[in-house]
Amino acid sequence: MSRIGENPITIPEGVSVSKANGVITIKGTIGELLQEIVEGIKVNIQEKIITIERSSNQKEQRSLHGLYRALIANMIEGVSKGYTKKLELVGVGYRASNQGQKLDISVGFSHNIIFEVPEEVKVSCESEKGKAPVIILTSHDKQLIGAVAAKIRSFRKPEPYKGKGIRFVGEQIRRKAGKTAAAGA
Repeated sequence: MSRIGENPITIPEGVSVSKANGVITIKGTIGELLQEIVEGIKVNIQEKIITIERSSNQKEQRSLHGLYRALIANMIEGVSKGYTKKLELVGVGYRASNQGQKLDISVGFSHNIIFEVPEEVKVSCESEKGKAPVIILTSHDKQLIGAVAAKIRSFRKPEPYKGKGIRFVGEQIRRKAGKTAAAGA
Protein backbone atom coordinates (compact mmCIF):
# COMPACT_ATOMS: atom_id res chain seq x y z
CA MET A 1 0.00 0.00 0.00
CA SER A 2 1.29 3.43 -0.95
CA ARG A 3 1.45 5.47 2.21
CA ILE A 4 2.08 8.71 0.35
CA GLY A 5 -0.63 8.10 -2.28
CA GLU A 6 -3.29 7.52 0.38
CA ASN A 7 -2.83 10.97 1.97
CA PRO A 8 -5.41 13.53 0.85
CA ILE A 9 -4.26 16.93 -0.44
CA THR A 10 -5.97 20.04 0.89
CA ILE A 11 -6.49 22.90 -1.55
CA PRO A 12 -5.58 26.29 0.01
CA GLU A 13 -7.49 29.54 -0.56
CA GLY A 14 -6.83 31.19 -3.92
CA VAL A 15 -6.02 27.92 -5.72
CA SER A 16 -8.39 26.36 -8.25
CA VAL A 17 -8.08 22.78 -9.51
CA SER A 18 -9.83 21.40 -12.58
CA LYS A 19 -9.65 18.13 -14.51
CA ALA A 20 -10.44 17.56 -18.19
CA ASN A 21 -9.38 14.82 -20.66
CA GLY A 22 -6.81 13.28 -18.30
CA VAL A 23 -5.07 16.61 -17.63
CA ILE A 24 -5.12 18.38 -14.26
CA THR A 25 -4.91 22.18 -14.33
CA ILE A 26 -3.93 24.03 -11.16
CA LYS A 27 -4.20 27.84 -11.08
CA GLY A 28 -2.97 30.01 -8.23
CA THR A 29 -1.83 33.51 -7.42
CA ILE A 30 1.71 32.88 -8.72
CA GLY A 31 1.00 30.89 -11.89
CA GLU A 32 -0.66 27.96 -13.63
CA LEU A 33 0.59 24.37 -14.02
CA LEU A 34 -0.64 21.39 -16.04
CA GLN A 35 -0.06 17.68 -15.37
CA GLU A 36 -1.12 14.78 -17.56
CA ILE A 37 -2.43 11.76 -15.63
CA VAL A 38 -1.77 8.22 -16.94
CA GLU A 39 -4.47 5.57 -17.21
CA GLY A 40 -5.09 3.60 -14.03
CA ILE A 41 -4.71 6.61 -11.74
CA LYS A 42 -7.94 8.36 -10.79
CA VAL A 43 -7.98 11.87 -9.30
CA ASN A 44 -11.05 12.85 -7.26
CA ILE A 45 -11.62 16.55 -6.58
CA GLN A 46 -14.09 17.34 -3.81
CA GLU A 47 -14.65 20.80 -2.31
CA LYS A 48 -11.21 21.50 -0.82
CA ILE A 49 -9.69 18.00 -0.86
CA ILE A 50 -8.02 15.96 -3.62
CA THR A 51 -7.68 12.18 -3.30
CA ILE A 52 -5.80 9.88 -5.67
CA GLU A 53 -6.85 6.27 -6.30
CA ARG A 54 -5.30 3.48 -8.35
CA SER A 55 -7.11 0.89 -10.46
CA SER A 56 -5.08 -2.19 -9.50
CA ASN A 57 -2.53 -3.35 -6.95
CA GLN A 58 0.28 -4.02 -9.44
CA LYS A 59 3.75 -2.70 -8.61
CA GLU A 60 3.73 -0.07 -11.37
CA GLN A 61 0.31 1.23 -10.31
CA ARG A 62 1.41 1.43 -6.67
CA SER A 63 4.49 3.47 -7.58
CA LEU A 64 2.54 5.81 -9.87
CA HIS A 65 -0.03 6.31 -7.09
CA GLY A 66 2.53 7.95 -4.78
CA LEU A 67 4.25 9.77 -7.67
CA TYR A 68 1.14 11.56 -8.87
CA ARG A 69 0.11 12.46 -5.33
CA ALA A 70 3.54 14.07 -4.77
CA LEU A 71 3.47 15.86 -8.15
CA ILE A 72 0.02 17.35 -7.52
CA ALA A 73 0.96 18.39 -3.96
CA ASN A 74 4.13 20.10 -5.29
CA MET A 75 2.11 21.88 -7.98
CA ILE A 76 -0.37 23.21 -5.41
CA GLU A 77 2.44 24.43 -3.15
CA GLY A 78 4.20 26.01 -6.14
CA VAL A 79 1.23 28.06 -7.39
CA SER A 80 0.36 29.22 -3.85
CA LYS A 81 3.79 29.83 -2.21
CA GLY A 82 6.44 29.28 -4.90
CA TYR A 83 9.91 27.74 -4.68
CA THR A 84 13.34 29.31 -4.18
CA LYS A 85 16.79 27.83 -4.80
CA LYS A 86 20.04 29.60 -3.90
CA LEU A 87 23.44 28.79 -5.41
CA GLU A 88 26.71 30.24 -4.15
CA LEU A 89 29.92 30.65 -6.15
CA VAL A 90 32.92 29.69 -4.01
CA GLY A 91 36.30 30.63 -5.44
CA VAL A 92 38.62 33.59 -5.91
CA GLY A 93 37.32 35.84 -8.68
CA TYR A 94 34.07 33.92 -9.18
CA ARG A 95 31.27 36.33 -10.10
CA ALA A 96 27.69 36.27 -11.33
CA SER A 97 25.44 38.97 -12.75
CA ASN A 98 22.21 39.06 -14.70
CA GLN A 99 20.56 41.30 -17.26
CA GLY A 100 16.93 40.22 -17.34
CA GLN A 101 16.86 36.47 -18.01
CA LYS A 102 20.52 36.24 -19.13
CA LEU A 103 22.84 35.00 -16.40
CA ASP A 104 26.54 35.89 -16.84
CA ILE A 105 28.80 33.62 -14.77
CA SER A 106 32.58 33.94 -14.39
CA VAL A 107 33.99 30.79 -12.72
CA GLY A 108 37.65 30.60 -13.71
CA PHE A 109 37.39 29.72 -17.40
CA SER A 110 38.98 31.81 -20.16
CA HIS A 111 35.48 33.04 -21.07
CA ASN A 112 32.30 33.93 -19.20
CA ILE A 113 29.36 31.54 -19.36
CA ILE A 114 26.16 33.19 -20.52
CA PHE A 115 23.09 31.12 -19.63
CA GLU A 116 19.57 31.93 -20.84
CA VAL A 117 17.18 31.24 -17.94
CA PRO A 118 13.62 30.16 -18.92
CA GLU A 119 10.86 32.79 -18.57
CA GLU A 120 9.08 30.84 -15.79
CA VAL A 121 12.14 31.16 -13.52
CA LYS A 122 13.05 34.57 -12.08
CA VAL A 123 16.77 35.07 -11.49
CA SER A 124 18.66 37.58 -9.34
CA CYS A 125 22.24 37.87 -8.12
CA GLU A 126 23.60 39.13 -4.80
CA SER A 127 27.22 39.91 -4.06
CA GLU A 128 28.40 41.34 -0.77
CA LYS A 129 31.99 42.20 -0.02
CA GLY A 130 33.69 39.38 1.87
CA LYS A 131 31.00 36.81 0.99
CA ALA A 132 30.57 34.44 -1.92
CA PRO A 133 28.24 35.68 -4.71
CA VAL A 134 24.75 34.11 -4.57
CA ILE A 135 22.40 33.31 -7.47
CA ILE A 136 18.73 33.26 -6.39
CA LEU A 137 16.19 31.39 -8.52
CA THR A 138 12.42 31.62 -7.84
CA SER A 139 9.59 29.88 -9.68
CA HIS A 140 6.23 28.17 -9.24
CA ASP A 141 7.41 24.99 -11.05
CA LYS A 142 9.50 22.72 -8.77
CA GLN A 143 10.69 20.46 -11.60
CA LEU A 144 11.86 23.35 -13.79
CA ILE A 145 13.63 25.27 -11.00
CA GLY A 146 15.46 22.07 -9.98
CA ALA A 147 16.57 21.42 -13.56
CA VAL A 148 17.79 25.02 -14.04
CA ALA A 149 19.68 24.97 -10.72
CA ALA A 150 21.31 21.63 -11.62
CA LYS A 151 22.35 22.99 -15.03
CA ILE A 152 23.93 26.11 -13.48
CA ARG A 153 25.72 23.92 -10.89
CA SER A 154 27.04 21.66 -13.69
CA PHE A 155 29.07 24.54 -15.19
CA ARG A 156 31.59 24.21 -12.32
CA LYS A 157 30.79 21.48 -9.80
CA PRO A 158 32.43 21.82 -6.37
CA GLU A 159 35.77 20.03 -6.31
CA PRO A 160 36.73 17.94 -3.25
CA TYR A 161 40.20 19.41 -2.51
CA LYS A 162 39.57 23.15 -2.05
CA GLY A 163 35.78 23.16 -2.31
CA LYS A 164 35.77 25.67 -5.19
CA GLY A 165 32.83 25.73 -7.58
CA ILE A 166 29.08 26.39 -7.73
CA ARG A 167 27.12 24.79 -4.89
CA PHE A 168 23.70 25.03 -3.29
CA VAL A 169 23.60 27.24 -0.18
CA GLY A 170 24.07 24.93 2.81
CA GLU A 171 25.38 22.00 0.73
CA GLN A 172 28.11 19.99 2.46
CA ILE A 173 31.08 19.08 0.25
CA ARG A 174 33.06 15.96 1.15
CA ARG A 175 36.64 17.14 1.35
CA LYS A 176 39.69 15.02 0.57
CA ALA A 177 43.19 15.33 2.00
CA GLY A 178 45.81 16.47 -0.51
CA LYS A 179 49.13 14.81 -1.24
CA THR A 180 51.55 14.26 1.63
CA ALA A 181 55.32 14.62 1.31
CA ALA A 182 57.35 11.41 1.06
CA ALA A 183 58.99 10.62 4.43
CA GLY A 184 62.79 10.12 4.34
CA ALA A 185 63.45 9.56 0.66
